[in-house]
Amino acid sequence: MAITSFEAHVRHLPRAAIVDLQGEVNILAESVLNTAFDEAASLQPELILLNFRQVEYINSTGIALIVGLLKRARKINCPLLACSLSEHYVEIFRISRLTDYIPVFPDEENALSSSHATP
Repeated sequence: MAITSFEAHVRHLPRAAIVDLQGEVNILAESVLNTAFDEAASLQPELILLNFRQVEYINSTGIALIVGLLKRARKINCPLLACSLSEHYVEIFRISRLTDYIPVFPDEENALSSSHATP
């Protein structure tokens, strides 16, 4: 299996920062993911949304990296949400109980209009 590079791009909205993820979330994504989180948190948004629409693969290390982002978000008291996960990864988030701490939505619009996104 060929390794796909990982990219993360941050968009700032008035109340939220959206991190668009692309590629494979694995150990090679760590630096890029942490840099994107720093950028997302820099303007002190009311929430940070991880958009997985273009994520091809997440391995166990990738899940651990996401848990690390959750810890960082909790430390700054900023809700972390996720959207556009494939059905397979929604199930992985459920099994690992990440959904207890990171609400998962089918798409960006639903995430941003949810009760988690309102003050």
